[in-house]
Amino acid sequence: MSFPGRIQERTINTSFEGLGLRAELLRAVAEQGYTQPTPIQLQAIPVILQGRDVLGAAQTGTGKTAGFALPILELLARKPAPRAVRVLILTPTRELAAQVHEDTRTYGRHVNFRSTLVYGGVGMQPQVDALRRGVDILVATPGRLLDHSRQKTVDLSHVEILVLDEADRMLDMGFIHDIRRVLALLPRERQNLLFSATFSDEIRALAGSFLRHPATVEVARRNTPAELVAQVAHAAEREVKRALLAHLVKTGDWQQVLVFCKTKHGANRLAAQLLRDGIEADAIHGNKSQNARTRALKNFKAGELRVLVATDIAARGLDIEELPHVVNYDLPHVPEDYVHRIGRTGRAGASGEAVSLVAAEERPLLAAIERLMGRKVEMRAVEGFDARAVVREPQPRPAQPNPQQRAPHRTQSHKPAPPHHRPQHPKPRTHPQAHAPKQPPQRSNPDAQPQLQVPEPVPGYRPLTAHSMPQKVPALLGGNRQRKH
Repeated sequence: MSFPGRIQERTINTSFEGLGLRAELLRAVAEQGYTQPTPIQLQAIPVILQGRDVLGAAQTGTGKTAGFALPILELLARKPAPRAVRVLILTPTRELAAQVHEDTRTYGRHVNFRSTLVYGGVGMQPQVDALRRGVDILVATPGRLLDHSRQKTVDLSHVEILVLDEADRMLDMGFIHDIRRVLALLPRERQNLLFSATFSDEIRALAGSFLRHPATVEVARRNTPAELVAQVAHAAEREVKRALLAHLVKTGDWQQVLVFCKTKHGANRLAAQLLRDGIEADAIHGNKSQNARTRALKNFKAGELRVLVATDIAARGLDIEELPHVVNYDLPHVPEDYVHRIGRTGRAGASGEAVSLVAAEERPLLAAIERLMGRKVEMRAVEGFDARAVVREPQPRPAQPNPQQRAPHRTQSHKPAPPHHRPQHPKPRTHPQAHAPKQPPQRSNPDAQPQLQVPEPVPGYRPLTAHSMPQKVPALLGGNRQRKH
């Protein structure tokens, strides 16, 4: 399938020197150990330097951030200007925003520019102070950026370049309305760059609403994982998943494992269980404070944590060099999220392994993932953890009392239960005549007239007669006690 303005993938073996970047940027790239640009960098950098809008898609972990950060830094250096927000980079999550900001500062360490980071979960005042000092590049999440806009602590009227990074994730998280509000705050004349790990129809619709004749850069078939990621699945019911994960970590001597759960509570519970199993683990998700999330991620990168349990909020923005293992403890309900999850490993040419623990009810989810990728995931049995061996024993039913058997007589060994333990059964109501001696049955006479049952007179009761009616009724109605004739 071809797209208008699409730049076909090239396999020319070139270096960063031939991409039009200044020496200061090339020096920073070399200090990071990069010598050859990745396909997305090779194609996107020259187009961005030409000032064109770009719709770029690449597998996660292929150097997408450098693909737009390097040419942006070059363009800023070519046209010095007073301190103002000239570049706005929007990301869906705090982790991704922090990673993009860190990478941008790394690539631009030898050029004169200033950047700052704006996201929620932390105090606004330090961000306000940084904005007042003046910045060239602002990396932000949509919600906190709009908070600053409402409080008039940020000026976006000088933005020259807008970058939407991981735009598909923004749509998944419901940021489409926030994105449109941000677009309304920007100058109409600007350069627009939209980057995404996948190219859905919704992404193309969003791109068509503000990109102007974009160059489409797509270096791999969309929704496909990196080829260097080995994928394997183990059949495991939910009752044995935790034990199987601990077994894999210990027997395989895994030192750095990123595990994905579907719920925040499940992530906390799994991390606590792994700690009890003697495995250093922590959880990261949306309910954690920003400081706790930053600390857990820092410890994981430093090797102080063997297992980091995360929800899909961490599927984007986690850039960990040579992460060897990713585990899908719960399969995602959206197949595209599987691609993003396992994209945390096998980055920048390194190999990695993605392991999925699949319960019986998750087989349809795995089938949907395989249809999306166009390939099968190898199912591999683990000795001692075969899913077929997990058989739920039928629970014995409680013995039902036999109505024909008499209850045993109470003996000295059968002590009555304390009053507060005795079951409270409602006492059956009995008619006063229930215990009266039974009368012998009488034969019914079909010719006999039915007899009215007259109740016995109550002592002191005088029946109301026709003669006494005129006197009694007015008295009941509040009239005179005696009617005069």
